[in-house]
Amino acid sequence: MSKKGVLLINLGTPDSPSTADVRKYLREFLMDPLVIDINPISRNLLVKGIIVPTRGPKSAKLYQAIWDEKTGSPLLHYSLLQQKLLQEKLGDEYVVELAMRYQSPSIDSALQRLKEALIYDIVVIPLFPQYASASTGSVYDKVMELVKGWMTKPSIRFINSFHDDKLMIETFADNARKYNPETYDHILFSFHGLPQRQLVKSDHTHKTCLQSGDCCQKLTDANRYCYSAQSHDTARLIAAELGIPKEKYIVCFQSRLGNDPWVPPYTIDIIHQMAKEGKKRLLVLCPAFVADCLETIYEVPIEYGTEFKNLGGEEVQLVESLNDSPKFIAALAKMVLTN
Repeated sequence: MSKKGVLLINLGTPDSPSTADVRKYLREFLMDPLVIDINPISRNLLVKGIIVPTRGPKSAKLYQAIWDEKTGSPLLHYSLLQQKLLQEKLGDEYVVELAMRYQSPSIDSALQRLKEALIYDIVVIPLFPQYASASTGSVYDKVMELVKGWMTKPSIRFINSFHDDKLMIETFADNARKYNPETYDHILFSFHGLPQRQLVKSDHTHKTCLQSGDCCQKLTDANRYCYSAQSHDTARLIAAELGIPKEKYIVCFQSRLGNDPWVPPYTIDIIHQMAKEGKKRLLVLCPAFVADCLETIYEVPIEYGTEFKNLGGEEVQLVESLNDSPKFIAALAKMVLTN
């Protein structure tokens, strides 16, 4: 009996924390027209002329701070564990491959391995719980671009998003319970940010996005693929699982790049607001990330934590991501088996 294929795809990570490798990673990542969605000439000048030369050395220092001597990149380490554990969970009837949208292991190499194994039925899982054109959409485009030249096209099914997956929600809630969330002054659900213009482009009705101050607060037919709306829904579900009342948590967005308006509120602004209100202890979940990485391990406890303490706060506690949680592996297996 022929085997079936599973392709897990995360965003990517530099091959090493050296400035050269970080610049190489940033160049490939930021030159994606779905990531920086401006005209090609401006994007080329911005990325290669300004961002990569200036951010490369700075980002390299941050990666050096989280790089493990034995396991290397945390994102790659946990992604490999997820691949291994999912393979064990699904058994010999499946071949599970891992790829990164940018850098190594490449999507091309993973698809080639599936092709060589005579796999003609593939489920692709972009490891981004909430849909965004800059992440999930870019994975779609890259996979289809690569198989376009194959004489025999495999059957390919994509998991569009899993922002409300029950097992994923339970896993984040389980991880948060370890820290007794009821003892914190406030809970932050900090998602990766996006430029607002990308949300507007995803509104096919042209009548919903940014038309009101609460357009993302509830999922509807009009905004069901809105990254911000899905993020708010994820936070609502985790909060409900934990029994956290609405007034004790807030949804915010981190990792802003450039001066254009991004999805508000910005996490750094909320950190300042919490300090101003006299809050002392904050618990932060990052439900846009299925594996701990620079944006979770460094940005939240170190960058935001230091800022919060400088403003009079005491603690910013990060809740670890899904990583190698058995319940999340079960969630991935269920996605495969039901698709």
